[in-house]
Amino acid sequence: MKAFAQLFLALDETNKTNEKVKVLKDYFNSVPDTDKMHMLALFSGRQPKRQINATLVRNWAIGASHLPYWLFEESYQVVGDLAETMALLMPQTDNSSSKTLTEWIAEINALANKTEDEKKAWLLDSWAMLDSQERFVFNKLLTGSFRVGVSQSLVIKALSEISGLDAATLTHRIMGNWLPETYQYAELVQEQGAADDISRPYPFFLAYPIQETSEKQRSPEELRASLGDESEWQAEWKWDGIRAQLIKREGKIFIWSRGEDLATDKFPELHPFLNALPDGTVIDGEILSFQNGLPMPFNVLQTRIGRKNLNKKILEESPVAVIAYDCLEYNGEDIRTKTQAERRFTLEQLQAATPFPEIFRISALIPFDSWEELASIREQSRAMIAEGIMLKRKSAAYQVGRKRGDWWKWKIDPLSVDAVMIYAQKGHGRRADLYTDYTFAVWDGDKLVPFAKAYSGLTDQEINKVDYFVKRNTLEKFGPVRTVKPELVFEIGFEGINRSTRHKSGIALRFPRILRWRHDKPKEEADTLETLKALLGE
Repeated sequence: MKAFAQLFLALDETNKTNEKVKVLKDYFNSVPDTDKMHMLALFSGRQPKRQINATLVRNWAIGASHLPYWLFEESYQVVGDLAETMALLMPQTDNSSSKTLTEWIAEINALANKTEDEKKAWLLDSWAMLDSQERFVFNKLLTGSFRVGVSQSLVIKALSEISGLDAATLTHRIMGNWLPETYQYAELVQEQGAADDISRPYPFFLAYPIQETSEKQRSPEELRASLGDESEWQAEWKWDGIRAQLIKREGKIFIWSRGEDLATDKFPELHPFLNALPDGTVIDGEILSFQNGLPMPFNVLQTRIGRKNLNKKILEESPVAVIAYDCLEYNGEDIRTKTQAERRFTLEQLQAATPFPEIFRISALIPFDSWEELASIREQSRAMIAEGIMLKRKSAAYQVGRKRGDWWKWKIDPLSVDAVMIYAQKGHGRRADLYTDYTFAVWDGDKLVPFAKAYSGLTDQEINKVDYFVKRNTLEKFGPVRTVKPELVFEIGFEGINRSTRHKSGIALRFPRILRWRHDKPKEEADTLETLKALLGE
């Protein structure tokens, strides 16, 4: 555990890419192979299952710290991270555990069969044998809140330099449904013949945004200057659903979301078309709710996400289909290195042969002769229930991750309203002592009605100014939330708007964020609930 804690803290203390890669390589070169696989699992989002209720952990930590409840809670509000608060407030020791990361995770998993008293005794003993740094990382693992400030691509880069394998191969090998207890490090890094799980998806190719530094959209002239001739590109609608890979291998079918969640059972409507595909086929596409041949807004699909049981009512109200973007594997052959045009032809052949054309759709190509014409077509995106347009170079291979140059997303301008900040809450991590999470309201008559929360879009300097305002204009306190004097006005941008029975305003927004601080606008000139409702009509 000591080596893993040192790795975690060393990565947290540097912003330099080369230094992070060096720290990762040092870790790989100094720990047992089993720890390497557990580290890879954690860094790719595979955390051990939480075995102790968070409230129990919190209460036992308060007892171990010998502090009154109110002081522990006040400290937590300042620190902003429960795992760190517990590590800081417990009595300091010079102890250091000799157990490996693998051994600690095995003990955490074994808690599933323990009584509450046994869990408490184990946890108190564990805390006593760890120093402050180790406790912090241990608490992160225990509470299921482990996050690390390093991208998976950097981990792969370090592993690639050690093993001699290319990054794309390693990225593919750590995708899918594997467990660190059964997937061997030697198998991961061997040169040839790695035993591939037939369910394993490929790394997704992600598009770069056309507008990268602001909400301002590129003009057709700018597109021509940066992307070149229109004939080199194909255009498709950018759909708002669940990006997925759909796999058929050895007679079995698998559906993976972009977040590497196995979702095969979540979409039974897609099983018939998948079973009808040739063996050795992998399709990249978007899962959307469809009704009467038309896509439905994302909030309709959202009603079935996360549900353990899909009843008849849900399946009737939110039937799904897939809009296929690409074909990555055909007849068992990885065809990602073929051109976009060649892979598109294969995809069209598969879709033309399907007996389920209403379920297995294909992303239609948008005909255009100029960037000016495409810019005009893009304005129809909301009417199509789309987020904008995708641009794909016809000669491009299917790459790994977000690579600039061959796939671009040209999103439509966000919808926006001017709103008043009425609540504020402190952030987490390095912003744990700053008010960074805000709730916004619009006018409904002479009352302000909350309709959205947002925490992104301001500069560090602006956040400091808002924090200064909040601390001097707090009207009420509700736990960590502060009611503030309704005075500051912000422009709130969002991608979509839908009716909602769960919100007081009756409105739910898609991806709300702060576009700018409206210093020029008094609170009385903020928008109204009627303004939001009018946007529903668009």
